[in-house]
Amino acid sequence: MKKQDEMDDALYQEIMQYCEEGDTAVEEDEYDSAIHAFQQAFDLIPEPYQDWEASTWVLFSLGEAQFFNEDYIAAKESLTAVMHCPNAIGNPLIHLRLGQAQYELGNFSKAKDELMRAYMGQGEEIFDGEDEKYFNFLKQEVDL
Repeated sequence: MKKQDEMDDALYQEIMQYCEEGDTAVEEDEYDSAIHAFQQAFDLIPEPYQDWEASTWVLFSLGEAQFFNEDYIAAKESLTAVMHCPNAIGNPLIHLRLGQAQYELGNFSKAKDELMRAYMGQGEEIFDGEDEKYFNFLKQEVDL
């Protein structure tokens, strides 16, 4: 098995191309197209996907697009899977999105845990204006 830093250049470029398509689609609020592009990128990552750093940002991007598309179940699944990938645990943005998905699904205990991890990693600024309801929820749950 090749190591993570030895991913074939052509494969890496193909993954990047799909991710760029996904990023563009997200910017245009075309979430179905973004999800499709990120899924195509993820499908190219060799197994076990947990060994590849590319999985971290591809799965996060997929989960974020699913969250923006209000498919909270799929977002929770993608963002939970990303936690098994390199450098995901402790990443405030990943914890924020997973906490938001958990909140929207009514899993408030899990939401509180993930949102607190986001807060601990980056402070109040991780909750920008659109995420204020999640910060207000967290403030109600813990003494901040």
